[in-house]
Amino acid sequence: MPRVERVPGRRKAVLQRLDRAPELPARARPPRIGAHPGDVQPPPSRHGARVATASRTLWLLGLVAASGALVAVRYVDVDIVVEQSVAAALGVLMALGLSVRSGGRPFPAVALAVLVGAAAVATQSPTLLAGAAVGTGVLAACLAVLGTTPASSYGRAVVEVLVAEAVASAGALGVAGFRVGIDADRFEYTVLALAMATTVALVYRLGGGLHGLGRSGVVLVVAAMVLLVVGVAYTAALTHWGSPGLRHDVDSGKLWLHDHLGAVPHPIEVLLGVPALVWGVTMRDRRRQGWWVCAFGTTATASAATRLVGEDTWTVHTALGAAYSIVLGLVLGYVVIRVVRLLRGKPGRRAATVEDTGHRPEPPRLQPLH
Repeated sequence: MPRVERVPGRRKAVLQRLDRAPELPARARPPRIGAHPGDVQPPPSRHGARVATASRTLWLLGLVAASGALVAVRYVDVDIVVEQSVAAALGVLMALGLSVRSGGRPFPAVALAVLVGAAAVATQSPTLLAGAAVGTGVLAACLAVLGTTPASSYGRAVVEVLVAEAVASAGALGVAGFRVGIDADRFEYTVLALAMATTVALVYRLGGGLHGLGRSGVVLVVAAMVLLVVGVAYTAALTHWGSPGLRHDVDSGKLWLHDHLGAVPHPIEVLLGVPALVWGVTMRDRRRQGWWVCAFGTTATASAATRLVGEDTWTVHTALGAAYSIVLGLVLGYVVIRVVRLLRGKPGRRAATVEDTGHRPEPPRLQPLH
């Protein structure tokens, strides 16, 4: 066996060279074996985070400022073009917020909103003004639903409902700001149909598709659709083709409520919209399929977004009607949650899943939904 001679100082020299070797920065180090190129990412930039926070703050301040300006101009005699311009700006902010929250590209949505709003204000075309008003109502109704976050308790669910109603009410100011002379019922049905279709299309990805609903979820969605269609169809049929005696009884009941309570609550909000929001945000705390329940909350936000159509100002009657609808809907939502929990019972260990045993995280309110 050959003899290996030991060279004095060799080991020490090698260690000294290794100590003097410059250390590569984290982003310049080669990736580990078997890793994909996308696995090695640079650390998050603090400057980018600050810019994003500043952008969200500016958007929120712009939304509040535009809403406040629309409230002010409804009580002050100003040029109608000024009010319509502020309403168009509010529509642009709604388009920006919805595109960012849904994870889409903001530029096409903002460009389309600017084009429609500017054309409507510049030409004063009744068709373009009506289209801009409908678009603002649809954007506000959808953003109000997508702007909610999961609720771990009933109290938190109440807060989410109030936030959704506030966003939809801001949209109502923008809708009324275009000063469009149109039938209120037809306008409300149009906004409701378009907002419902848009929300379902967005929720399809957020809720994991139809396959994640399960048998009970499908039954729930079908029942809610039947309630929505029957309620809207029955109201429209009663208004246009109902017998004079039946319409007289309904008008008498509304008049009695108006005289004794000061306002009449909206049936769709009370029976479907607000309870769906309460139950949906509570379900989303554990299962993403709660988005499907929240989609039917669009009936409440669409109704709130069209509440000021045909109204000159935000009257006490309008405010009381909105308050009654929210309060009665919250009470019904609490009853629905308690009944569902009572019927489902406590799941066993084998039936419990990861989603059922812990809180499901979602991005904050002003950040995109992944």
